[in-house]
Order: sequence, then structure tokens, then C-alpha cells
Amino acid sequence: MAAPFPSADSESAASSTSNVKPVPSNQGGWHIADGVRRLAGVDTDTERQPKKLGVSWSELTVKGVDSNATFNENVVSQFNPFQKSTKGELKTIIDSSHGCVKPGEMLLVLGRPGAGCTTLLSVLANNRLGFKEVTGDVTFGTMSPKEAKAYSGQIVMNTEEEVFFPTLTVKDTTDFATRMKSPRNLPAGIKTQEEYAEEYTKFLMESVGISHTAKTRVGDAFTRGVSGGERKRVSIIECLATRASIYCWDNSTRGLDASTALGYIKAIRTMTDILGLSTIVTLYQAGNAIYEQFDKVLVLDEGKQLYYGPRQHAVPFMERLGFVCEDGSNQGDFLTGVTVPTERRIAPGCENSFPRTGDEIAATYDRSELKARMLEEAQSYPTSEAARDYTTAFQERVAADKHQGIRKSPVTANFFSQVRIATVRQYQLIWGDKSTMAIKQISTLVQALIGGSLFYNAPANNLGLFIKSGAIFFSTLYHALMALGEVTDSFTGRPVLAKHRSFALYHPAAFVIAQVVADIPILLFQVGQFSIVLYWLVGLKATASAFFIFLLIGYMNALTMTQYFRAIGAAFPTFDAATKASGLSFVAFFMYMGYFIIKPSMHPWFVWIYWTNPMAYSFEALTSNEFHNTFIPCVGPNLVPSGPGYDFGPGGQSCVGVTGALPGDTGLSGDSYLSALSYSHSHLWRNFGIICAWWVFFVAVTIFFTSRWKLAGEGGRGLLIPREKQRQARHLLRAEDEETPVSEEKKLDSGSQSDGNVESDLLRNKSVFTWKSLSYTVKTPDGDRVLLDNVQGYVKPGMLGALMGSSGAGKTTLLDVLARRKTQGTINGSVLVDGRPIPVSFQRSAGYVEQLDVHEPLTTVREALEFSALLRQSSDITDEEKLRYVDTIIDLLELNDLEHTLVGFPGSGLSVEQRKRLTIGVELVAKPSILIFLDEPTSGLDGQAAFNTVRFLRKLAAAGQAVLVTIHQPSAQLFAQFDNLLLLAKGGKTVYFGDIGENASTIKDYLARHGAPCPSGANPAEHMIEVVTGAGDGEIKDWSEIWLESPEQAKLTSEIDGMVEKAAAEPSTVNDDGNEFATSIWTQNKLVTKRMNISLFRNTEYVMNKFALHVLLALLNGFTFWMIGDSLNDLQQNLFTVFSVIFVSPGVISQLQPLFIERRNIFETREKKSKMYHWAPFVTGLIVSEFPYLIICALLYYVCWYFAPGLNTSPYSAGSVFFVIVVYEFLYTAIGQAIAAYTPNAVFASLVNPLVIVTLVSFCGVTVPYSQIQPFWRYWLYYIDPFNYLMSSLMVFTTWSKPVRCRPNELALFDPPAGQTCASYLQAYQNGMGAATNLLNPNASSGCQVCQYTTGADYLRTLNLEEKYFGWRNAGLVVVFTVGIYGLVFLLMKLRTKQTKKAEP
Repeated sequence: MAAPFPSADSESAASSTSNVKPVPSNQGGWHIADGVRRLAGVDTDTERQPKKLGVSWSELTVKGVDSNATFNENVVSQFNPFQKSTKGELKTIIDSSHGCVKPGEMLLVLGRPGAGCTTLLSVLANNRLGFKEVTGDVTFGTMSPKEAKAYSGQIVMNTEEEVFFPTLTVKDTTDFATRMKSPRNLPAGIKTQEEYAEEYTKFLMESVGISHTAKTRVGDAFTRGVSGGERKRVSIIECLATRASIYCWDNSTRGLDASTALGYIKAIRTMTDILGLSTIVTLYQAGNAIYEQFDKVLVLDEGKQLYYGPRQHAVPFMERLGFVCEDGSNQGDFLTGVTVPTERRIAPGCENSFPRTGDEIAATYDRSELKARMLEEAQSYPTSEAARDYTTAFQERVAADKHQGIRKSPVTANFFSQVRIATVRQYQLIWGDKSTMAIKQISTLVQALIGGSLFYNAPANNLGLFIKSGAIFFSTLYHALMALGEVTDSFTGRPVLAKHRSFALYHPAAFVIAQVVADIPILLFQVGQFSIVLYWLVGLKATASAFFIFLLIGYMNALTMTQYFRAIGAAFPTFDAATKASGLSFVAFFMYMGYFIIKPSMHPWFVWIYWTNPMAYSFEALTSNEFHNTFIPCVGPNLVPSGPGYDFGPGGQSCVGVTGALPGDTGLSGDSYLSALSYSHSHLWRNFGIICAWWVFFVAVTIFFTSRWKLAGEGGRGLLIPREKQRQARHLLRAEDEETPVSEEKKLDSGSQSDGNVESDLLRNKSVFTWKSLSYTVKTPDGDRVLLDNVQGYVKPGMLGALMGSSGAGKTTLLDVLARRKTQGTINGSVLVDGRPIPVSFQRSAGYVEQLDVHEPLTTVREALEFSALLRQSSDITDEEKLRYVDTIIDLLELNDLEHTLVGFPGSGLSVEQRKRLTIGVELVAKPSILIFLDEPTSGLDGQAAFNTVRFLRKLAAAGQAVLVTIHQPSAQLFAQFDNLLLLAKGGKTVYFGDIGENASTIKDYLARHGAPCPSGANPAEHMIEVVTGAGDGEIKDWSEIWLESPEQAKLTSEIDGMVEKAAAEPSTVNDDGNEFATSIWTQNKLVTKRMNISLFRNTEYVMNKFALHVLLALLNGFTFWMIGDSLNDLQQNLFTVFSVIFVSPGVISQLQPLFIERRNIFETREKKSKMYHWAPFVTGLIVSEFPYLIICALLYYVCWYFAPGLNTSPYSAGSVFFVIVVYEFLYTAIGQAIAAYTPNAVFASLVNPLVIVTLVSFCGVTVPYSQIQPFWRYWLYYIDPFNYLMSSLMVFTTWSKPVRCRPNELALFDPPAGQTCASYLQAYQNGMGAATNLLNPNASSGCQVCQYTTGADYLRTLNLEEKYFGWRNAGLVVVFTVGIYGLVFLLMKLRTKQTKKAEP
């Protein structure tokens, strides 16, 4: 059978076989034309029209809330009711735009960042979220936006950000999209949907040249995966898999090299022509070759449309107004630069007449004949016959593509297929994160073994009653605690689901049900292994039916609680809010399960929690399953009197302190026990049905809320000003029309200032940096993979070097290896500074601007720069000088307006371009003394910002710095700024190293000499990438072989040898003080702790949720155990109200760990690698910054809880309890941070938490008293459990001196032998086993009334608390444990910190 999609000649095929060279396609490496034509041919064969639609708009105005600058409140300022908030005035983002993109047309939207390009694309992609007001007419074919909602999968937008599941492979990611979009009627020669998806996936991957990455993870900022350019291509093919009719591409060439970017645009051009697509693209730094692929151009400036019309008329239109477009310059940059005084060039004689502002240019355009013609086209197209025909054919074709049963929904596959495909993906995600899955299963097994041995072989008497109930409570609680991690997990996949929903790949319900289906076998295994181990170790009822009922109820409980926490994750917009809800409801559920406080003792105001609690139904079902039809004799301390002379004597005995036992009984039936709890065995299957109903309900709730997840709206980006900096940032809050001229003057002023003093301020470098025979190999599932192959070169003072190559050629890898940032793989070769091995201080002495802008979000721009300067500049420079240098860099990078604004998060805070400037600034303020590496500093910037950045680097080089830059898509002018070039091919092979020459003459000569002359007018940077990747015309050559045999290579080798020899002979210019870090540990601790404190002070959501959780849980605890009396049952209530204090920790820990891990990721990704500070101050800062809030939390919990249950209010007791609660806040925080310090991610940490917390809770002497803990655990784990000392100290302080007054139904009632009084009969008993008992009627000769305890101290002695001084002794031990666990945080962070790799000769 002929393949429906022809196999493309990909780059990977070329690199894998060195001898056989494929014939190149003329599509710039994107071998798509033949495949697309075949697709179109298939359409013709089946007599179906292509899905043509077109989009037109007129008088389109978009308004959003003016979020020019908003305040970020801090922990204190949020309570101030009198402060001014920023006004939420409406701001016009797009002002009266018009246009029309017919089938087969491509429109290029040009504008600088903030001009409104992304907003226009969002509205034209029919996504209006985040905008307050959208007016004007937008029609898709002849459909209104509302009608077009039914076809959302046919009108798609590819956003600038790449959002993926990082652990999925490239093939699995693409395959998922193609399977979801497989049409019902398949092309000729294809029999099944699977075959179609497989062929289409293969075609798409080959067409963009990433077949070689099929089995590689996609990755993200913190997960290793494909390169940035390859990830962008995955984003593109996922979008193409939708087979849409209208495509909006938002800066989709970001991160692609010039050749790949051109190839991609040519491919889009081909698809647009053949399939009749309507394509709208925004691009920054669009080269002329790319620009010429478009039919129309639309130029925006601050939302105003300066030009819209045919591409070929755009430049002449601006030139007629008096602007000059110089030969060879980028036409796109010229069009966006006409409103920028520093960028535009004015024709001679037009100096007084040219339009100076965007408004004036827009007014000129509005008066032009072209505007009238284009507006007429935009308004007439929707009513034209062609549009009607296209729309009808489009609707028919879309309906024909849909599977049976799909009518109104915009998705293609039927619901069953969606669930099936999403389930496969769910398993792929689980497989991709095997470590998380493994920890789930291992911790479950370990916990079952620990629990089983804790409750081991429970006896069939009243002592076993408490132990068996504890085991059932433990099994119910553990599955819920494991499910708590679902809240964390639900936030990781949310952005991906929102994106897929906009592509109409599937209904959110399919995603939810796929998760449920994937749960079924995994939870069956998890609950199965847990139940088998626990059930038989504890010695629960040994019948097959009882065991399988236990397994079934446990399984349904696990499914239900998993779904419950997923529903909470889906229902809340932020993680902190979801954590608060899950933490509170989790504690409420297990307190009202029926174990802590039995149903008849529950207060009426909270009994509703019991009835709405799935865990309560599970607990009742399991308890009744165990105790139905059993008899439970009373023994030991619960049988009064007992012991020698009593068990078989003539006198009576009675059970005491056993729920359900009647006065005078010596045993009770299991059903009496159940009845006393308000349970019945007849409820078992009713309860099972209720649990199933809850499960179904929670699935429905999850579907409901998941369907309402929104894509991030575009209308809300704005600067964030910390409230405490409002005075310094006043200028940002002024009306925009007042502010703009000021900032422009300021920019011009600062630019000229910085030009003048940069040379004197910057540190001059004198070191020569060389690398030779450098290779880097990593291990992959398919064996060793060489990423760098025998690379050599140098950077010397005053040199600006460019590192170029196609996406995935190893540019970033080379920078990482040179900068000593790699922690895995094998590096061979030599890397030398001044002919000597790299010094210890190298990583802090070299600046490295990474591709990804990773910053602490709650720090201001100035704070970030000062932090870097103070920590990384040499210790012999005074702090005043360091801070003065920060001012220089702020001027230089034109960050004056932004210095007091927060870095923020995606969607609020600094824009992409502003973040990039900050990233460069953070490295520059460190005064790098050896060299500066920059990885794609111009990606995501517009042409002017890119030119300014490179001009600035040129300035650094002129000041004596050595600079090495990887760069994508440089214009000819940009490329000309560089001195030297290192060009890499796939596999990290060198193609060229040496001078670029005047106007790139040297590199042009080199290529021409080997048969690849650069055409006149072509951008040499684009030409050489095309040549190397085999994307240009002509014969394919192995350019790395050509290089190895060239005289230039031999000359380079001898040049490097000469440099090394000369530098080694002279004294080193490197000021190496032998220290890894520039500042002392004390300074690092001070500065890092200060930054962490400020960050937490501004993180109001985190802090307020912490406070709220403490207040709500304390009130729940206090009012659940409201005014406890002094009866026998109240003693246990006393124990449980104290025990409930422990359970503030799970909710707070699960909120605390993601913050810790987020900070750790920032530290490990950037700050650790640049040797900014040691890991120990990092941990110190994180720990110390929590301290003030923990003390407030302790106070809030104590005040809201302690007095409600009526606990002892004497100063001694009340003060002691407050001290212990303060220490407990520190203790559980330390435990949470210790777990987070070593775990790879927040989801993994949330799965380790149950193992640690449940173990600590189990052995603290509450669920199983000390005397009944198995000897194996009793003599070590019990004594190293900090919760044991915590609980015991609290119990001593609250209960020791409490009198015990038994209620009538709690007394032991029996008759003494004839002729004896109660006192004489019990004398031996009360002098021995029953020393703690209280005989109420010693002189009676019948109806003896005995209370089990006299005071609380008697009760505490049964819990291994022999003396009152144990209270403070154990409180002191809690302090010791807290200090020890904080030490463990340091140790685990140390174990996690890997050394970076060095080059081995």
C-alpha cells in the first residue's frame, strides 16, 4: 500500500547516515509540500471540498481593564481599609481595526511588544476571555463569533508560550493530537483511525525535521527534554494536527534559527495555498525572505492601525510619508520603527512635514484611498457569494469529518474514542513519571507493613476492640491521605487541558473520565496490596466474605476520596485556595468519621459533617463487617475487679470503659457495640451504595468545574508594584498620556548617559578562554548519544563571538559545558583560562544569561539586581560601590521605569522582553571578570529591542569584555555586529570557526570556495544555516568533514595552541582568590534570609491561607469537643481534642512544599550554577523566613481552640500548652521542608507526606496505647517519634490534675460475695491492678459502684506517663527533635546538591 503521507527527507535522516545524502526539498527543511498536496488530492478524489472559511472584521475595538500598574499587597497592607487602590479604568487595546483574510491568504501583523498584536490574534481566533469589551463586527466566513463557537477546533491560535506535559515524549504528544483529530471518512488506502493517526504523526514529525526526537521527552524549564527550538516545533505540529481552517500564529518562530523559521513560514505558505487556509501571523524580527511570503500586512502601534493592505504597498506607503527604508534592512523592522524616534530615518526635505506620532500616521492612512478599498473588502466579504459557498462547504465537511454521535460539539472524535485515547495518554503520563508511581506503591506497602505490625494480631476481647477499630480507622484514613496529593497534581495539568480545549481536541469530561479509568487498575493494585497485608497481620475476621468486603469497601473509599480531592482541585482557581479547602475538609472528615467522636456524642451543629462524609460510611461498613455476630469478653483493666482471686471467685465482675457494655456485664456482643455507636450491620450494603453515589457525584463535580477552566485571558497583563514601594513607583500610576513623553525623554536621556560612562564603569577583562577537542556524551535508552563532537574555539578580550547552528545543533549544550553547568554525562577535552585549568571561582566570575528567564517572582527589579551585585562582586569592593554599579546597569538597560516593580508571574508582572533585560542585568551587575555567555538573548524581542541588546553587547566588548552569544534569526545588520562565528551542525559538529569579516565577507568566501556562494541581497546568517542544514538548493555536503580538512581548521588549532602557550608563560590575569563564592557565609545568610523574608511578606495568598487554615481547624476542633466534662468518656474526648491539634499539619505542609520546591528550582536552575551563594544559606533563608508567621499561627490556633473545650485555664497549664503549640508549628514545618528538600517535585512530596505523617501519628501512643505496641516497635520507633513527646506533654498539661466523675452508665456494677462489703471485697484489687479505680460506695454490701479512674493522672499512667514532670521533660525533647529535623533539612539539601561536571582530558 502506498503511504498516504510521503516519507520526508528529514535532517535526522541526513545526520544518521553520513554516506547516503537525501535529495533536499526546496521548503527549507520543512518537507511539507508533497504531503499537503497529497492531502488535497485525497480531498479531490473523495469529491469533498477543502475546508475554506476566511475571516473578516471591521470597526473592531477591544478594551480591557487598564492594568498599567497594580499594587501587590503585603501581609500588613492588606488589612488597611483606607489605602487607595489603582483605578480599574478601561483601556483601549485595539482601536477600530479592520481587515479581511480570505482562504489562501496570509496576513502578517507587525507591532512592537505591547502594540496589541496578541490581542488582535486572540479575538480573530474567537477567544475573547480577559477582555472587558469587544465591539465591532468579526465574521468567520458568514458566521458570527457565537455561531463559530461550535467550530472552535477549526479556528485555532498557537500562542507564544509552549505548554506541554514535560514527561511525555514528542511522539506521544503529537500522536495524541492526531488521534483526537482523525476524521470519520478516511482517505483512500487507509483502513483504520490508528493507521491514519500513525501516518499523520509520522508525516508531521518528518515535515518539521524532528523525527530523531520521537522518543525524547518534551521537557520544560525544570525537566530535561528537547532543545528550545525543537520544543517550539512540537508546539507547531500539535497545532497543525488540528487540521483547522483559520490559523493564528503568535510569534511562532521564537527560538527557531533563521533557516528553520523561513522554512516554517514557507511551509505555512504552501499549506495556505493548497488547502485554502486563512493564516494570520505575528512575528518579531521577521527577515525579508519571511516578510515576502505574505500577501497582506497590518501594522499596529499602541492599538492603532497604522497600515493595512497589500504587502508590496506597505513600505512605499511609509516612504511617501517621509520615512527612509535603507537597502538591506528588514522591512518588518522598518514598519514597526516609524513611530520610534531613535529608530526611524527621515528623508531629506521631510524633516518638518513627516508624521511624528502613531496617531498622525493612522490619520494619514485613514484619509488614503487604500483604506477605503481595504475597508470595503472587509465589509463586503461576509455577504459575498464566495463566502456563503465556502461556509456551507466548510460546515458540511466538518460534519462529515465528525464521528457518529457528535453533532453540536466542536470535537471530532466520539466520546468513547476521546476517553480511550485520553486513557492511553494518562498511562503514558504515569509511565513518564515512574518515580512518582513507584513511591506511591512502595509507600503503600511499607505503610501496610508498619500498620499491620502496629496493630498486630489484635486479641478477640475488649483490648482488641480498640486495636481493631484503630486498624479500620487507619486503613480508611491512609487512602484519603494518599489521595490528598491529587490537589497538587490537578494544578500541573490545567494549562495543557485549557490549550487542548481551545483546539477542541476533546471534551473536558473525557479527560476526567480517562483519569478515573486509569485509576481503576492502579488503585485496585494499591488497595489490594495494602488490604492483604494489613488485614491478615491485624488478624481481622478470618472469613473470605469479610475479607473481600473489607477489600471492596476500602477500594471504593480510595476511589471516592481520590475523586473528592480532584474535584476540589478542579473547583478552585488557585492552588492556595484549594489547599485551604482540602486541608480543612480532610480534618473535618476524619474527625467526624465516627472514631474520634462517636455518632451519639456529636454536637448537633456539626453532625451534618458526619452525614456528608464518605469516610464515615466506609468506617461504619468496615466496623460492622468486622464485629457483626461476634462476642467480646472484657479483660484486664476493663474488667473490675480482675486478677488472682477474682476471675473465678464467688464475687461479681463488670465491664467498665467499654462502649456498648451494660453495667454488670462481663462481655458484650459485637452487635451491642455497633448499636452503641449508632451502627448496624444491616446498613453495610446501603453504605456501599452511598459511597458509590458519592464517587459518581464527585466525578460529575470534577467534570462540571473542569469544563469551566479558562484559558488565561490576554487583557490583564500589567506591572505589579509592591505596596510598600508605591512612593518610588508613583510615575507608573499616572495617566498614560502624561507618562509617555516623560518616559521617552528619560529613555533617550539614560541611553546617552550610559553610552558615555559605560566604558569607564565596566570591568575590563584580560583573560583568554579556550576550549579544544571538546566532546560531550549522555546516556539515553538507545545507548550513548554524542551531543558535542570535537569542538574547539576561543574567546578573547574585546571579542564578540556568535555561536550559531540549526535548532538542536548543541548550542545551549556547548554553553552549558563551557560554563560548567552540566551535572550529568561525560565531558572530554580541555577548557582553559589563560592556558590554565578553570579556577574555583570561574562559575561566579563568568556571567551566563540563560535562555529561560528564571527569577524569584516576588522581588523587584532593583532588589534582584542588588542581590546579584552584593553576592557576586568581589568581597574587596565596598557595598556602596556595588550598589552604584547597579545604578549604572539600570541606566544601561533602561530599567529606570521598572526598578520598583515586581518580576511577577506569567500574565502579571514583567513582559517577556522586560524579563530578558533583567536576566542580562542580573549577570552584568556581577561584574563578570572572565567572560559573558548569553544563550539566545534576542529570542522573543522585537527587531529594535534585539538590535539594542546586541549593540549593548558590542559596547561591553569594546570595554574589554569577552562575550559569547548564541543567536537565532539575526538580521544582516545584527549579524554584522559580531567579530567571530562558531557554526555548529547537528550532532554538535563544527562547521566553521573564525572571523566573520566586514559585511560577513570572510564567511561568504569560505562557503563560496566550497560551492555554496551567498546570493546577493541574501542575509548571510540565514544563507549559511540553510547551507549547513541542507535546506538550500544544490548538492548536500558534509560540512563538518569539509571543516576538519580545511586550512582554517589547522590554523585554528595552531592559533589555540599558541594562545595557550603564551598565556601559560605569563602570570595569570584572573583574580582567583581560591574561593568558590565571592562573599562570606555570614553575608550570604544575611542577604538570602532578607530576600526570603521580603518575598514571604509579599506572598499574601500563601500567608493568609496558612492563617485561615489555623483559625478554621482550631474552631472546628474547639467546637467539636465543646466544653468537655469530667466523665470517663470525657477523658477520651480530652485525648482526642489534643490529638486533633496534630492534624493542622497535613494541609499546611501540602501548601508549604510547592513553595519550597519552587524556590529550590530557582536556586538550582540559576543561582547555584552561577555560585551566587551556597546551598546552606538558601536553606537557612527558607527556614528563618517562616518563623514570624509560625508564631502568629500558633497564637491563632491556641486562642481559637484552647478555651472552647474547657481545658485547664490555670497559668501553668495554659502557658505550657501555648509553648508546646509554638514548638509544634516549627516541628511540622521542619518535617515538611525536610521532605521537600529531597523530593524531585511537589506531587512526589505530596505522596511521601502520608508515609511520614501516618507513621508518626500511629506510634505516638494514641491509636495504640504504649502497652499494646508490639515490642519490635515499642523500644525504638516509639521513642524516636517526636509526636509521642508532643502528645504526652500536651496530655500532661491538660489532663494530669483533672478529677474523673463517672456517669451512671460508665460505672462497673457488681455484687460482692455474701457477707463482704464492697471495700473488703476490692481491697486486694485496689492495692494491685486497680490502684487507679475509685470505689464510690465502699460500705455497701451489694451493687458496688466502681469508676475506672480517680484523676486524669491515673488515666495518663496507662499511656506510659508516670510522673507530672514528664510534661516539661517531653516538651524539651520536642524542641530537641525540632532542631534535629531542621538539621535534617540541611543534610537532605546537601545530599541533593550535585557537583557540576568538569572536562576530562
